[in-house]
Amino acid sequence: MAQPRHELISLSETPWYHVVSRCVRRAFLCGRDQLTGMNYGHRRGWIEERMLALSGIFAIDIAAYAVMSNHYHIVLRVDAGRGLDWGVDETLKRWTQLFNGPSSVQRYLAGGPEQLSAAEMAQVEECAELYRARLHDLSWFMRVLNESIARQANQEDGVKGRFWEGRFKSQALLDEQALLAAMAYVDLNPVRARVAQDLQSCEFTGIARRIRNVTRELAPQRNSGGDTAKSQPQLTPLPAARSSSRADHTAETNRLRSERHLKSLQPAPLMPFSPAARFETAIPFAFADYLELVDILGRCLHPMKRGRIPEKTPRLLLQMGMETEAFVNQSANMLKTFGPVIGTPETLCKLALRQRKQRVRGIRVARAVFSNKAA
Repeated sequence: MAQPRHELISLSETPWYHVVSRCVRRAFLCGRDQLTGMNYGHRRGWIEERMLALSGIFAIDIAAYAVMSNHYHIVLRVDAGRGLDWGVDETLKRWTQLFNGPSSVQRYLAGGPEQLSAAEMAQVEECAELYRARLHDLSWFMRVLNESIARQANQEDGVKGRFWEGRFKSQALLDEQALLAAMAYVDLNPVRARVAQDLQSCEFTGIARRIRNVTRELAPQRNSGGDTAKSQPQLTPLPAARSSSRADHTAETNRLRSERHLKSLQPAPLMPFSPAARFETAIPFAFADYLELVDILGRCLHPMKRGRIPEKTPRLLLQMGMETEAFVNQSANMLKTFGPVIGTPETLCKLALRQRKQRVRGIRVARAVFSNKAA
């Protein structure tokens, strides 16, 4: 029996959650469609950028994510305390980055409380209280993320209808062990699905983003004396809008802003690792230790999955296009296995052609050792 959302997400129990959202019918609407041959892989970038941008507006921090061809995973922390500390101005500026609020809110942001009557000011304060609650609400975060992506994809395809399968699924992470397991599972998703061979090539994942930006991310931490507070993007109020003639206040408040504006939002950084921090406030591990763990786990064959990270190959062998295992096995018997000539299959065949020979000794071994083309 399905549980109500308020029972699945209880911030009094834990601020950490693993959420999953799937495309309708699990179709590859963010990857290559096998029936039509169309490739929608660029939409994975849409999801990644929008997710990080929304993290900078909501009081929600992203610890790990993986955007696949027909679904995505996020491991996140809801920082309700930070959201509740925002004043009226901060709350309204954040909310109106995403939604067209009522005219009284926009006039307040443009000209201050002096421009409003007492009744309008009361409405503004009521809106701020409502928005403050929504800005640390996981359901609202997922709603904005999925709605904006669905709207953009439907516009690209020239269609209407559902893009996502239904409401997102969530798992509460109650302790450090649960957090570690969920993050490793999410970061290794492309490897297990056999769409990537190592952590660096796991496109649209948090682990790949961290590896690319590790130097840039560590520098601000050193300069700030180890402060793990999340930097926030600059928020600017909306220009004053004309008064709306619509009487439906709810519809006016909840209308998502245009895609042109949403694309201008800047992505927020991922949560930093801090082994000295408490579980409730930050990722309580050292990044080097976590990276080592995920790399080792990725090299182990999962009993229910086909993909894994192949054994580490020396860079020189990769450059020369040589298989590590075959190279090790044959290196002690090169004289016997190859005979008078050693070379790649191509060079051995060219030699046979020049010498007008039909057979070349060692061609089978050459194909085993030099099976890949040089990088």
